[in-house]
Amino acid sequence: MNQLFPMKQVLGFVFSLLLTTVALAVYFLDMSFAAGMTILLVTAFIQAGLQLVVFMHAGETKDKGAIYTNVFYGLIIALVTVFGTLLAMIWDM
Repeated sequence: MNQLFPMKQVLGFVFSLLLTTVALAVYFLDMSFAAGMTILLVTAFIQAGLQLVVFMHAGETKDKGAIYTNVFYGLIIALVTVFGTLLAMIWDM
């Protein structure tokens, strides 16, 4: 019976709810911009990783190295795009 209960998914769901509550608390506690954005970014990346590993089963196949490499590559491309746009359009460099 222990093998039939999806404990990993239930704990992942509870942890996702906890991270969502922390992110919602940033709004209700009226934090400073820097503190609020730091907390929101950290909780967003943790929750994205949690969703990828627990609910999309990224680490359960034999090609998990390729999956994690592609996710890392996509993250690098996204960061270069965002910071390149900020550099060109807002920071005037």
